[in-house]
Parts: sequence; C-alpha cells; structure tokens
Amino acid sequence: MSAVVETVTPDPIIFTDNAASKVNELMEDEENKSQRLRVYVTGGGCSGFQYGFTFDDKLADDDTLVRKDGAEMVVDSLSYQYLVGAEVDYESGLQGSRFLVRNPNAKSTCGCGSSFSI
Repeated sequence: MSAVVETVTPDPIIFTDNAASKVNELMEDEENKSQRLRVYVTGGGCSGFQYGFTFDDKLADDDTLVRKDGAEMVVDSLSYQYLVGAEVDYESGLQGSRFLVRNPNAKSTCGCGSSFSI
C-alpha cells in the first residue's frame, strides 16, 4: 500500500506582512476602498527592466490577485513571469519609505534597487 504524499506549494509571489499592512493603512485614507496595489515590470532603468507600483481599482481577466490580511496586490500577466518567486515588501528607514521587490530571478540590480536584469 502506498502512502499519499501531500505537497504544499508556496505563493508564486510573496506579499509580506509589512506590505499588506501598509496597503491597508493607505486604503483607510482613501474614499475608494476597492483599490489594490498593482506591481508591474516595464522596460527601462539602468539595468534593463524596472519595477513599478501604483494603486488600481480595475482587475483584468489575466491579472494575478494576491490577498493578505484584507489587502490585495495585483500583477498583470506580462509582469508575472518576471515576478514569480519574488517578495513584495514595504520598508521605512533613513532612505525613506517605499514598496520594494526582492527578486531571486534578477541576475543583477542597480544601486537604487528599482531596476534589474534577467
């Protein structure tokens, strides 16, 4: 008799507690509570690609939606391929406050951390 092995796969894009908390905090100040953090990748920056962040109340059919503690983050299908396995976080420090991406797929990043190459 063979045993059934159950595997648990991690979220393809990690939405940290800090990022979710900040999204919830920002949404409390907004009149439109249906806004989501949209994370995307565009061409440009000093390393070839760059990350972008915006708030959006629209959801396309091919978007990936990640929920955490009532907050929502959305990634378009084109950007998704570059962000699988990445972590979206929020940090506040001496250099200011910002959303950021820690991406294990990036071969190199620039000094500012907002652009990368694959």
